[in-house]
Amino acid sequence: MTMISIGGVIGGGLFIGSGVVINSTGPGAVLAYLSVGVLIIFLMRMLGEMATVYPSSGSFSTYAHNEIGPWVGYTTGWLYWFFWAVVIPAEAMMAAAILHEWFPSIHVGILSFSIIAIMALTNFGSVKAFGEFEYWFAIIKVTAIVLFLILGAAIILGWVPNVEKPGISNLLNRGGFLPNGITSIFVGITIVVFAFPGIEIVTIAAGESPNPQKSVMKAINSVVWRIFVFYVGSISVLVTVLPWDSSTLLKSPFVTVLEMVGIPYAADIMNLIILTAVLSMLNSALYTASRMLYSLSQKGDAPRIFSRVNKNGAPFFGVIGSTFFSWVFFFSGTAAYDKIFLFLVNASGAIMLLVYLVVPITQLYMRKRLERENPEALVVKMWLFPSLTYITIGAMVAILGFMAFIDSARPQLISTLVLASLILVSYFISKRGKGQPSTCEGGAQSLAKEKRSV
Repeated sequence: MTMISIGGVIGGGLFIGSGVVINSTGPGAVLAYLSVGVLIIFLMRMLGEMATVYPSSGSFSTYAHNEIGPWVGYTTGWLYWFFWAVVIPAEAMMAAAILHEWFPSIHVGILSFSIIAIMALTNFGSVKAFGEFEYWFAIIKVTAIVLFLILGAAIILGWVPNVEKPGISNLLNRGGFLPNGITSIFVGITIVVFAFPGIEIVTIAAGESPNPQKSVMKAINSVVWRIFVFYVGSISVLVTVLPWDSSTLLKSPFVTVLEMVGIPYAADIMNLIILTAVLSMLNSALYTASRMLYSLSQKGDAPRIFSRVNKNGAPFFGVIGSTFFSWVFFFSGTAAYDKIFLFLVNASGAIMLLVYLVVPITQLYMRKRLERENPEALVVKMWLFPSLTYITIGAMVAILGFMAFIDSARPQLISTLVLASLILVSYFISKRGKGQPSTCEGGAQSLAKEKRSV
């Protein structure tokens, strides 16, 4: 569970997207990452509070179903599944592009298709098998980040030969700490918030953990230092060592730092690390999509076949279904259907913000109910409740609202809202005349307790 939580923190967005944030925000990018990091910490604390009471493979979807209403659980669950089903082919194509540089004789399409198939096979095993893959992925990513932080600190302190000590020149002497104005922080926040999806997977894996309370508590409690060290630490090094307006930032800031100190094959080394991060995210995406499909099926919100598991306790048809649709999305990205794929990618753009908005609202309902009915069940508690919960809700609404005023983000927001509306309409159509489904017990969702097998 710890490795899953660490793997969820370090995604390809840190290595690839950080340069765009720094280039648009300046050294103040640190504030953007810090702000989103604090927000994610609050969300994870709330998820931890709920997951330790009701461990569930459906996580926030199940909690929303029980606390707010089935229509919220249905909409949130399908939105979340759709997000990861689109991430799978997107990450596969990114991984294939890297591998194609090393194996140019193999077509990118074949590589993408094969990568998805291989990752699907790893997800037919138990959560232990998934965690094993994430363990090795996480080891590589964590080692890379730690070595980078040590190298960055050495450059800042002037301990690296033939490399000029940067001092504070890159922080203050190029238009100031916020060269594009304070509003650039909000622009940076709308980009940074998409670097964190995956961190919540640990609460989904809790449903298969033999000791969910202990595992979730350990992972949640460590999320603070992981965000500050991996994200805020790395960005602090980058904005201190590199000029924020350098064109190399848009290519790869991490490669630039490695080349600065004369490390040979810097680009290949970084590509290997990025490949690891991408494969880790793809592995997590398949795991999460299949478990969410399983949970939706358990609540009657998806075909019952997706609730069947194999002898390892893995949702066999959930993996197959998610893999199949990821291939469909992948083929829609070909020349003939590129507009469809563009819509799918745009529609997934703001989904995590909607999901993250549901989390504090659900926690608000659950916390008040548990304090009345069973206060002893609250092993993990959100700090300064309900003040920080309301602040988190306000922050998520503000980010969504700000996206409407950013040209590059507006299509994503609109597409996501259209998709959410279609899913909500499908709920009322599918439930017409069937009556409302019964409340789901979180603990009963555990795949480890599922007795049926394929």
